[in-house]
Amino acid sequence: MLKIMGDGQRLCDGMTRREAIRMGALGVGGLSLPNLLAAEEKAGIKKSNKAIIMVYMVGAPPHQDMYDLKMDAPAEIRGDFRPIKTNVKGIEICEHLPRMAKMMDKFTPLRSVYGSPNGAHDSYICYTGRKKPGEIRGGWPSVGSMVSKVLGPREPAIPAFVGLAPDAGHPPYGSPGLPGFLGTAHAAFRPSGQVGKDMVLKGINATRLGDRRKLLQSFDQFRREADRKRAMSGMDVLQERAMDILTSSRLAKALDLSKESKKTLDRYGKGDPKKHADGAPLNLQHFLLARRLVEAGVRVVTLNFGRWDFHSHNHRSLKNKYLPLWDQGLTALVEDLHTRGMDKDVSVVAWGEFGRTPKINKDAGRDHWPRVGGGIVACGGMKTGQVIGATDRLGGEIADRPVHFGEVIASLYHQMGINPNETTVNDLQQRPTYLVDGWKPMPELV
Repeated sequence: MLKIMGDGQRLCDGMTRREAIRMGALGVGGLSLPNLLAAEEKAGIKKSNKAIIMVYMVGAPPHQDMYDLKMDAPAEIRGDFRPIKTNVKGIEICEHLPRMAKMMDKFTPLRSVYGSPNGAHDSYICYTGRKKPGEIRGGWPSVGSMVSKVLGPREPAIPAFVGLAPDAGHPPYGSPGLPGFLGTAHAAFRPSGQVGKDMVLKGINATRLGDRRKLLQSFDQFRREADRKRAMSGMDVLQERAMDILTSSRLAKALDLSKESKKTLDRYGKGDPKKHADGAPLNLQHFLLARRLVEAGVRVVTLNFGRWDFHSHNHRSLKNKYLPLWDQGLTALVEDLHTRGMDKDVSVVAWGEFGRTPKINKDAGRDHWPRVGGGIVACGGMKTGQVIGATDRLGGEIADRPVHFGEVIASLYHQMGINPNETTVNDLQQRPTYLVDGWKPMPELV
């Protein structure tokens, strides 16, 4: 039986993605792959090399200990870290990010990110730029799902949207970004766990696979009659893509890190592959996989990194593990994109769902602070070597140029060649909806 393992989360109709696919009866609905590819050809966008890599910093990192240090604040706010100069005059960042400091001309820190609806942990705002799923039936699709719907895959054997997210004790920490009302056909392909083993033909040649495919198709009439609630909508697209993946080695090769040189592997490093509490691993190889995937033709890759929810021992955790690994992985990725001539095409953004409290608590930690947080962008043809936004002396309030999550996502769409203020997708009631909630691309970036 053909299997594509999902994240087990419920779709808008109540059926889990895993349940739907495991039925082996892949239904109708959605946009068929032939039509999708024909539309791409007509629009002249099929071969575009534009891509997005989004890093979700699970649990929300402390912005004032990374890119926005407050040396004029009292000690209980300032903390232990000191700023260092970068290769861009006037920009200083944390002393524990030395690699980034040497190539700050290739980054743009965002010091005034806002838009989180509350202090609850949820990756939704990072992936959609919108406040909460309940605003629309089925939920708003993530940026990866939107791009999958609008542009489709560049190549049949390469998914448009790949999520390098692990399963996590807190489900939003393990989310790659959900498809919302767009449905299963535009969910992230997740090449982790068992699915990685199911991506090759084990003792089955292409002829036998074709026979099995015909057998699946013979159930068409039954499953079309059984489809009462769009439960199988979009599954034909998934079947086509799964068959393409199984009969092509391109995706499997992209995921095979043994193809890389020892020098490259060492530059990225391995990090800490074990999960951190209910969060994600500090897996540096995921940065390398992200580069390999977009190079192979994936349009959007999301990866989840660590668990930055430091209610205690904030500075110790950052200094001893998180910041050195973060510095290594992100700079290796951005350096690679520039070296390989991909820096004009592949946009990179990294952030968490909110910021951290200005005042350090009694446990040497920082608590949730939805009023303002931070992030960082690179590549994609965006303007780098600058800082956008500012907070006040204590780092707790926006002092200049508020930056909404939706503005950044609008900028990412723009760099993909998609006009976020004109392009629409239909919701479950077949009403056209815009990709972002009225936000425009940031002129400072694009």
